[in-house]
Amino acid sequence: MKESRRAKDYRKQDFNPAVLDFGPVQFFLARHFGFCYGVENAIEISYRAIEENPGKNVYLLSQMIHNQEVNADLQSRGIRFIADTDGTQFIPWDQIGKEDVVIIPAFGTTREIENLLLDKQVEVHQYNTTCPFVEKVWTRAEKLGKEKYTVVIHGKPKHEETRATFSHSTHHGHSVIVQDMEEAQLLAQYILEEKEAAGFYRDFEKKYSEGFDIAHGLNRIGVVNQTTMLAKETQAIADFLKQTMIKKYGEADIKNHFADTRDTLCYATNDNQESIYELLKTQADLAVVVGGYNSSNTSHLVELCEEHFPTYFINSENEIISSEEIRHFDLPSRTRKTSSDYLPRHQPAKIVLTSGASCPDTLVDRVMLKLLSYFPGSLPIEKVLQSF
Repeated sequence: MKESRRAKDYRKQDFNPAVLDFGPVQFFLARHFGFCYGVENAIEISYRAIEENPGKNVYLLSQMIHNQEVNADLQSRGIRFIADTDGTQFIPWDQIGKEDVVIIPAFGTTREIENLLLDKQVEVHQYNTTCPFVEKVWTRAEKLGKEKYTVVIHGKPKHEETRATFSHSTHHGHSVIVQDMEEAQLLAQYILEEKEAAGFYRDFEKKYSEGFDIAHGLNRIGVVNQTTMLAKETQAIADFLKQTMIKKYGEADIKNHFADTRDTLCYATNDNQESIYELLKTQADLAVVVGGYNSSNTSHLVELCEEHFPTYFINSENEIISSEEIRHFDLPSRTRKTSSDYLPRHQPAKIVLTSGASCPDTLVDRVMLKLLSYFPGSLPIEKVLQSF
């Protein structure tokens, strides 16, 4: 289905969802979902690293991506994780030497870790899988820093990518992390001097670069993002902070105080999100979102779906217990729960089905097939796919 739509719409202008009509049940799939180029590239490089280094220790700095199946597959092939996604160390650095192979994951890594590995004479460039769009953000942050702008990073402070971006951006200038619009509004109060400067260091503790001086650091700013954040939210934050700078310095002089950085938004994340907005117009009974529970971009998709449908966030078809019960992840409480009577009793049942950028298509296939098994009399898959 994906290949067929890609061939018919290679310019990606049609964001309408695909409809797979099996008779008793209809599945509505987002125009774009699942692996992006950066993830596919990272996994391909990881497999190559295993093949090219038989007998050697092959390590990943942390999880390749936020998907348990992909990470489990890599581990089954002999790759070992040096740390968890939050930075908790599994393998001490003193156990890693220059003969070992270390893969940098798609999120990238901090300059500090990269330099540590280089000091140990570990080759870090051959199997560096950092996503090109993450590196694009780093390049823009470097340019901003050299031009004496403070880089405002829209991201989750503990996320690997945000930690890496913060490390790279602070090498060339100063940086501040804002997680959402609420924190952007708080930052604006300091820009407009509506709050005492001393409070900044408390409100943004561990979110600003060393030596940051609020008296001068908020005169010139530019916004970049963790690429898995909602593009529209990043743009809204950038637009809001631009208006804040206009309010303080005037529109005529805005270019000296605010840098336009909208071209750093990841096209793949943006395509997935635009596809979801079209999917939300569907008159469906429920939504099933497939992906890792610690996946940032998948969580955002879940949040969007929850505004329109009863939504079930699952990491595989194994969470579907029966036609009556489903286990799923509850975002607000960060816990797994079991729900009953999740499938409608009327026909055709209408189910929105999508996944995050770190989820293999095969997982989505398996989820759909399991749900399909609960609808006797459904048309054969081959016949349904003929429409594509």
